[in-house]
Amino acid sequence: MKTRLALLLSLSLATAAHAEDTVAEVWTAKCKSCHGPDGRAQTQMGKKEAIVDMSQPAWQQAQTNDDIREAIADGSPRNKKMKAYKEKLTPGQIDALVAYIRTFKKG
Repeated sequence: MKTRLALLLSLSLATAAHAEDTVAEVWTAKCKSCHGPDGRAQTQMGKKEAIVDMSQPAWQQAQTNDDIREAIADGSPRNKKMKAYKEKLTPGQIDALVAYIRTFKKG
């Protein structure tokens, strides 16, 4: 019984670690070039397109999870360069990105 419990625990930790890697990989592949590694948009494209700093408390408070999810899925109405990802990402990946973006919150 202890062996089974240890096995289940290690598998669940491995799955959680893999899920974390997956969202970081998705962010790196799809988002980082514009939004930067930390959501501050201090990249060449971020500056060129005047992309908002997602780490700002005011932005974090103004955006609901549904707002963020919609921008990822359907693209940004504010910036046409932010294309829709609903055909490229699963709903689970989009939800994971929303949670990931919430980690950028300052203070």
